[in-house]
Amino acid sequence: MKKYAIAVHGGAGTILRSSMTPEKELAYRGGLEAAINAAEVVLKSGGSSLDAVEAAIRQLEDNPYFNAGKGAVFTHEGKHEMDASLMNGKDLMAGAVAGAQNIKNPITLARTIMEKSEHVFLAGPGAMAFAKQQRMEFMPDAYFFEQLRYDQLQQALKSNTVVMDHTLPQDKKFGTVGAVALDVHGNLAAGTSTGGMTNKKNGRVGDTPVIGAGTYANNATCAISCTGHGEFFIRSVVAYDISCLMEYKGYTLKQACDLVVHQKLVKLGGEGGLIALDANGNIEMPFNSEGMYRASLRQDDKMYVDIYKD
Repeated sequence: MKKYAIAVHGGAGTILRSSMTPEKELAYRGGLEAAINAAEVVLKSGGSSLDAVEAAIRQLEDNPYFNAGKGAVFTHEGKHEMDASLMNGKDLMAGAVAGAQNIKNPITLARTIMEKSEHVFLAGPGAMAFAKQQRMEFMPDAYFFEQLRYDQLQQALKSNTVVMDHTLPQDKKFGTVGAVALDVHGNLAAGTSTGGMTNKKNGRVGDTPVIGAGTYANNATCAISCTGHGEFFIRSVVAYDISCLMEYKGYTLKQACDLVVHQKLVKLGGEGGLIALDANGNIEMPFNSEGMYRASLRQDDKMYVDIYKD
């Protein structure tokens, strides 16, 4: 039996102490802790890493402070289009959804696609038809309405820009949530969920639902969940690149993460970070931005929660 481990993230970007109120910081930290606790309940009882990842992400999707599920940002049309993916390191099974609307927990839809369909990736109207067929939980538009997110859209519409999850022009946040887990049976899993970019054009899809770019898990190497400027993460196939460096070049998890996040992405101009976990329970949470909402826990250790770079 292995010792379990879990890590979660709630997005990366220009996250500075100077622009964070004590109340807001407490809310973000509390949200991360709740996600870790939800996953630990599963792992402590001998549950699967897949169940733990889904439980953690559902917690974050239900928290309006994070850009996923209830806290999803508005599109150009004033809608919410959510993306999510989930992967099982045991058998490389995966499920993903893009452009989901009115789904309370997109991560659960991604898992249902993996387990109840013959496909990996469903998008748009087809994904919604499948969700209805599977009796997924839908919520009205009012459930997803958050004044802060609406104000962000109005600001973006005025400047005619597509922007990341932010509150000030210089306060750039890449709003995505994710989790990686190792269970006592030695199985890894990873998942990621997002509301995307404020004022994004109809049909835009980032790295979150793209297996190998924003999410990847393989028991032989690692589990990865990314957050950042999606276009760069897709072009760099970030999550799979880390796994490949470990599998084919013999890199440690830390070596692979450092090379991809601090060198390869930086050269392209890609900003963001990721959480990573290997089969031995090693956890890495690198980012090349000013901060990243992150938390982790290894069995018998204290929980780690942080936001800033220093």
